[in-house]
Amino acid sequence: MTQPHRLDSLLNPQSIALVGASNQLDSVGNDMLLEMHRSGYKGRTYAVNPKYREIEGFACFPSLSALPEKVDMAMLALSNERIEAALDEVIRLGIRAVIIFSSGILANEAGSTLIQRLHRKAQQAGVVVCGVNCMGFYNHDCSLRAFIQYLPRDLAQGHVTYLSQSGSALTALLWNDQKLKFNLAASTGQELNTTVADFMDYALQQDSTRVIALFLETVRDPELFVATLAKAKDRGIPIIVLKAGRTESGAAMAISHTGAIAGNDAVFEALFDRYGVIRVKTLDELAATAQLLSGARRAQPGGLAAILDSGGEREVLVDLADDLGVPMAAITPATTALLTENLDVGLEPINPLDAWGTGANYLAIYENCLQALMDDPNTAMGLLVADLTSGFSLHENFAIAVRRVTRRTNKPLAVLTNHVGTDTQDLAKRLVAEGIPVLDGTHTGLLAIKHAFEYRDAQAKPPVRAPAPSEKSVRDLWRKRLSEATPISENEGLQLLQAYGIHAPQCQTGDNLNNVIIQSKDIGFPLALKTAMPDILHKSDVGGVRLNLKNEDELRAAYQDMAQRLGPRVILAPMISGDIEIAFGIVNDSQFGPLVMIASGGIYIEMFNDRQLALAPIDLPTAENLVRRLAIWPILQGVRGAAPYDIGALTLALVNMGRLASECGDLIAEMDVNPLKLSQTGCTAVDALVITQPGTT
Repeated sequence: MTQPHRLDSLLNPQSIALVGASNQLDSVGNDMLLEMHRSGYKGRTYAVNPKYREIEGFACFPSLSALPEKVDMAMLALSNERIEAALDEVIRLGIRAVIIFSSGILANEAGSTLIQRLHRKAQQAGVVVCGVNCMGFYNHDCSLRAFIQYLPRDLAQGHVTYLSQSGSALTALLWNDQKLKFNLAASTGQELNTTVADFMDYALQQDSTRVIALFLETVRDPELFVATLAKAKDRGIPIIVLKAGRTESGAAMAISHTGAIAGNDAVFEALFDRYGVIRVKTLDELAATAQLLSGARRAQPGGLAAILDSGGEREVLVDLADDLGVPMAAITPATTALLTENLDVGLEPINPLDAWGTGANYLAIYENCLQALMDDPNTAMGLLVADLTSGFSLHENFAIAVRRVTRRTNKPLAVLTNHVGTDTQDLAKRLVAEGIPVLDGTHTGLLAIKHAFEYRDAQAKPPVRAPAPSEKSVRDLWRKRLSEATPISENEGLQLLQAYGIHAPQCQTGDNLNNVIIQSKDIGFPLALKTAMPDILHKSDVGGVRLNLKNEDELRAAYQDMAQRLGPRVILAPMISGDIEIAFGIVNDSQFGPLVMIASGGIYIEMFNDRQLALAPIDLPTAENLVRRLAIWPILQGVRGAAPYDIGALTLALVNMGRLASECGDLIAEMDVNPLKLSQTGCTAVDALVITQPGTT
């Protein structure tokens, strides 16, 4: 039995008022009446419009106050000019939920806007609002279509929750992909006080929800959004997101390299990675993945097994699977023997399997071979690939084979067409009704299968275990220093890293030639000379770095040149060995908090964009995974006989960077460690840029 939820009065009301109901065809007021009729809603429904006594079979009342009862929810099909007064009446009568279809924008309005006033009033009264500027929702669990556009067609109930911040993106799938079966579909609009996260949370308590698909433009309630992602992961409900607006606007505002290469989109990548969220790029990919994951079965360990009726199309399947990283199942000798027993002479008993030979007794051949593939312990999921044509006896018999094998296996089994325009509609709908997904198009279908495997693997990973916290004295010392107004110098930045277990050199600072010469004797040659002028953030960009100075004469000349051009204050540091330059960073996202970054370092950090981010804190397995996903990973393993680099030291340093981010990240706007020199025997941070921000001390 589900627990009471904040959205019950909105999404599962016992009574509804249709305010602005109309008998004018193709109007919002009329369409919402027709949708209500079509849905078969069993609750009490009242039309509200002073012009009518009855509309479309509904009794009509002049106002909300004239209704025979206080309804749970009111649908407001009114102009912007009439919305505020209607909401005032809703609040006065104690109605708990409304849908506002209009935009909430008044022409030439000065001062407090209509949307702001509506938000304030609804919040103060505790009224749950869907909208403004939304299309409404379908909740098939209670046979309710609270929608502003009428579709004269019944839609079967299913297991996909689809939440969209775009109305067009909602109806694109809700109305047009008849292979997708929804339990809840909602257009959330401007999310006045009810966000996509609220709808997600509601869906997670519906027993009918097996997968949640999102068309997401922004996140308006980050805390609840993250909480629902965590809840979905715990409950084994996949979340699929099409994130629109992969903007670089965040990068344009960044001061450090870390902030520049992170941008807004990389933060969502890190968030989704932490909670096993599936990310897609198109509506087709969203639909295919949602359909595949809406079934009751999840991918097992292993790879994909497929049976086809074409050698050429098998080659395309193999090529695309390889491109996308979809593993094919390595079938056992026992399976190979079973295939050989059933196949016509000359056909190879391999996976993927082209089982079409003479055509004699083909139904038994396909059924037996598909069964053998599905029974193989290395098969995670099965696929029959054919260019289905509804009513064609060959393909109808292929469907029979799939149905029979599906009943005898506990693994997911799907049908895939090579061409998205194949005439599958009638046959596909029949198969889907029996719980067999039909995926249109080789590329899109394989992407859906890849995502099913990714979700399986993400669910198998243990949760991130935060490292042991730093000593309280260390945290307190550095939180106090980071909260002070004085900028953090590079030398202090290196000391901060040392305090958090990241190896960094002991440096000296100087502001005149004699002082620099004296300090060089303590450090020893060769050494590095860098400007320490406080207004210079990226030293190499202005010629503020001189490396490998071998003696006093070279140091003297380098200092005099640098002091004349940039100013007298400098840092002296020992030259650090290491062939590979890595970059570490911290960026504090305004919505999701501090993140840690690792990237290919040096002067090309932004050009190649070889970076990985993760929400802080991280553990060693997470750090190892981030390093493995870098494009330079093969180099780190050692090439052409070279010894591998010290990956253990690198990952431990990255974990410590995550610990720094989690303990002090609220006081750090951006932090760059670039480069961090990596060798076969360790790693050392050479440079550190810390940009502070106000935080909670």
